[in-house]
Amino acid sequence: MDARNEMELPEDEIRQHYPQALSLLTGFEHAPRLGRPTPEAAAERSPGIVTGARFRPTTPGLVGRPAAQADGVHLLERIEDAGGDDLLTPAAATMARVLRRATAIALAVAGEVAARSGAAELKRINLQSRLSPDRHREFAELLAVESLAALSVLANATAFLLADHAPGRTVDSVSVDEILTDNAQTALQGALWDLDRNLAREAKDDASLIATALAWAEALSSAVAARAQNAPRIRAFTGASWRVAADDMPIAGFAPPTKRQRGPVAMTFKRPDEVVGNAIAKHQAMRLARMIVAYDFDRMMNPFVELGGFVFTFLGDGRPGTGKTTLIQMMAGLIHEYCQVADYPFRYRNLSVDNIDSYQGKSGQNARAFVNAVIDPKVIGFGTIDDIDQIAGRRGDRQSSSGQQEITAVLMEAFAGAQTVVRGNATFGMFSNHAENIDDALRQRASARLLIDGPKTRADFIDILGLLLGERHQIPTGDHDLMRAQAIRRAVAESYEGHARPHEPGLEKVFAHVAATHGPLDDLADLGSYLHAIAQAEPRFTGRSVKNITDAVKSRAMDFDMPDDWFQTPGPFLHQPYDRKLEMIEALRRPVTTEMVIQEINRYADSEWRYADSADETAIEEAVRNMQRMAEAKRRFEEGKEGI
Repeated sequence: MDARNEMELPEDEIRQHYPQALSLLTGFEHAPRLGRPTPEAAAERSPGIVTGARFRPTTPGLVGRPAAQADGVHLLERIEDAGGDDLLTPAAATMARVLRRATAIALAVAGEVAARSGAAELKRINLQSRLSPDRHREFAELLAVESLAALSVLANATAFLLADHAPGRTVDSVSVDEILTDNAQTALQGALWDLDRNLAREAKDDASLIATALAWAEALSSAVAARAQNAPRIRAFTGASWRVAADDMPIAGFAPPTKRQRGPVAMTFKRPDEVVGNAIAKHQAMRLARMIVAYDFDRMMNPFVELGGFVFTFLGDGRPGTGKTTLIQMMAGLIHEYCQVADYPFRYRNLSVDNIDSYQGKSGQNARAFVNAVIDPKVIGFGTIDDIDQIAGRRGDRQSSSGQQEITAVLMEAFAGAQTVVRGNATFGMFSNHAENIDDALRQRASARLLIDGPKTRADFIDILGLLLGERHQIPTGDHDLMRAQAIRRAVAESYEGHARPHEPGLEKVFAHVAATHGPLDDLADLGSYLHAIAQAEPRFTGRSVKNITDAVKSRAMDFDMPDDWFQTPGPFLHQPYDRKLEMIEALRRPVTTEMVIQEINRYADSEWRYADSADETAIEEAVRNMQRMAEAKRRFEEGKEGI
């Protein structure tokens, strides 16, 4: 729905329904008509025994709730019990607030629908016993529309507001049966009764509490949308759209809402011609920006994932001031531009040191929310972790906080865990000035390595000086063709060719030994021997390293120029069916050569040697500084003794 046609749902109107929403969550009586209560829920309380809260909650809106009754639905108590703690857990408090908010929004929208459809007027006539019999059917149909609207908004608002708190697990056994359409109040009671029943069966801890609620919301949304397909007078709801400004949540019929992207809009984008040096890094970022928008939202898969070569995670490392931030701004700008052409939702997120929390478990929750927001299959996602060596701690390092260790565990599982699914709609970039300080296993989960070393040549420094000075000066350029050295084709070709032999001295010795033994590396056996020799010289070079190298080789096979007109309008490529996209891409794929493989082996292995040498050199320099301090301290101490 076009945002220009949306009506703002007033915040005051939503908050007026907070007391009614809280009353529903605190407790209500409901005799199920379509669903059956779970045995666990039925046997949970003994008749006549009243159980009270274990503590007086301080969460706003929950203070002073009455003791639970012996029967009925008591969702707040159910949520409190699911945490398994004597105190209300952060997840339980979040769940309670989200449900109150979602219920209040559902009631507010139901009121709007009733006013639009005429149901509100018929309610007043019916209360006065003046409703004629010939209008009873119309009245029932309008109440059904109001009920379906309330149920849809309750489900979608719950999923929307809980999305950033989603755990890394799913619940498959959720059922939704009590879908009632008598009126909005009865409909909400039936839905909340269903939620209570599912929580009684599935919610045993914080993670399962949130996962069960999300599964229930998704199931309810689908069931209500299916019920509404044949409902009469449904245009009273689907013919309008609203936006909840405080949550930036759109309400457009029965379609689940998608969050607007805010990150890139506030970012200063850079054009590729504003990035000086870093030829390969710039080239691969430009390629990846086009690959990611080939994602097919109907198939929920990217042809580049099926054909090979899609980069799900990459690591950019280099000294301070070499252009990491500029590269992020360039890549985000390109993706944002292509998404605007295709009318795709784009979401950018950055995980920073602000997400490290002293509360146990909160850092992990923040990292999981970051990952889930980026990999959402309904959006094109780009996630960055700047200064990852400060955010994710090394395992076994006593200087790493528990929050940093939690973030490391979440990222390792998300990037290459048992449940990791790469659809091709999202990519993660890790950036660091000290990549040697990143946990080895986490660093190896970066399938591509981008050395960001900034301007290197005389031409690079002339170009960056001219670029930053701008045009408001009278200084002549001199004997130099400005920005010619930044021509991407020429620079990339020279960079790749430069990796025909290793750059790091340690790797050069390994390469020379293998070449002397086997001669030119012409076949798989020779290449495998080279890999084996590297692994013997560097223990951190493992099977995962080989996988990352082969992924880079496949990406090189996809290193072709896609026509610009594919991305200037959506018709030629972006909005083509998945199978057609697959054919168009496959027709451009390049053959894999031994030269490609050798270059990618050298690029990857060079990075491992560079990290190892940097770590050793840093440790040596620190040890030397400590020795110099001790020597100076000893000298001053001796001088002090002589003066006494």
